[in-house]
Amino acid sequence: MGRTSLSLFSCGKSEALRTIASDGLISCYGQSMSHADFLWSYLNVLTRERYEALVQVYGSLEDARRHVGEEMLKGLGCRQEMVEKTLLRLEDFDEERYAAELQKRGIDLLSLADGRYPKSLREIGDPPVFLSVHGDLSILDQPCVALVGTRSMSPYGRRVVETFVPPLVHAGIVTVSGLAHGIDAAVAAETIKARGKTVAVLGHGLGTIYPRTNEKLAQQIHESGGLLLSEFSLDFPPDTYTFPARNRIIAGLSLATVVLEAPRDSGALITADLALQYNRDVFAVPGQIFDAHFQGCHDLIARGHAKLVTDPADVLQEIGIVVPESRAASSYVPQSDDEEVLLGVLTTMPQRIDELVERSGIPASRINAALTLLELAGVVKNVGGGMWVRG
Repeated sequence: MGRTSLSLFSCGKSEALRTIASDGLISCYGQSMSHADFLWSYLNVLTRERYEALVQVYGSLEDARRHVGEEMLKGLGCRQEMVEKTLLRLEDFDEERYAAELQKRGIDLLSLADGRYPKSLREIGDPPVFLSVHGDLSILDQPCVALVGTRSMSPYGRRVVETFVPPLVHAGIVTVSGLAHGIDAAVAAETIKARGKTVAVLGHGLGTIYPRTNEKLAQQIHESGGLLLSEFSLDFPPDTYTFPARNRIIAGLSLATVVLEAPRDSGALITADLALQYNRDVFAVPGQIFDAHFQGCHDLIARGHAKLVTDPADVLQEIGIVVPESRAASSYVPQSDDEEVLLGVLTTMPQRIDELVERSGIPASRINAALTLLELAGVVKNVGGGMWVRG
């Protein structure tokens, strides 16, 4: 396979891999799932950089899989321990059995090449190449806000959750958290209680739920129309690095991240830092100055890394959400196909006509006609500047 001493990171990704093979170039995106996608997702070895390098050199992951071996993995920059683990997983891989298990559990597999891949996540610098999803993927088209915090939730922290979640749900927000003990679990449970939708991003494969005490909650998330999501293969166990990796997905999916309660060593601060890197809004709720449970929140505020918030309305205003004045939109029966499609596209986040055209596939003239009728019915609102929202 050529000169194996070259490293992806010493001579450049493409140059290193061209010592292994030389094929045509294709776009990194726009492909559908293939047999190779199942293999590569199972191996848990691809970052976006590695993915793009393989596609650039081999033309597709399908062609690249024929060359999987120690030399290729080292060329991708994998350490010896990862190389050995990956080769063992390669020997154990049974595509039919793996695909059947995913289907049995109702788990869908997406890649960066899939048109259904979340747009907000694709925009970050290091999106996961593969996503396993269980539940309603379409809720990611709604405005999402991450609500994160400590596993050791205090009574005050619980009160913060109970104060923030219902108004956000009423405003059409989908909450995002990590299904850990404490704040994460409370956010998911409170969202369900408020009849909202929530996303739980896991730091392990969807074959298990960790902690096990949250298995019932995970089931409730799915049954209430929410979503469970992971970048890891079905059987992948939780580890020290998988939870920080998960945090970038939480931040990437969300318009904003709100730290509800966090000491200085909280993983929620990693999520907040990542959100800042992705140019997303970050908010923090303060506590008593002597309370160690809120030192992380106070540090974020003091450094100017988060905006101090004491009311969920502050968050909604900052990110531009228009709170519905009535519940007419939720009970309205569409009078045409165009109305039905538009109501699925419109959210409480203002959108221009051209955005609605792009997302709905309906010509602007028909959108304008449908919006006029929906506005008369009190279902949508023109908020100025040619921007429209539901409610």
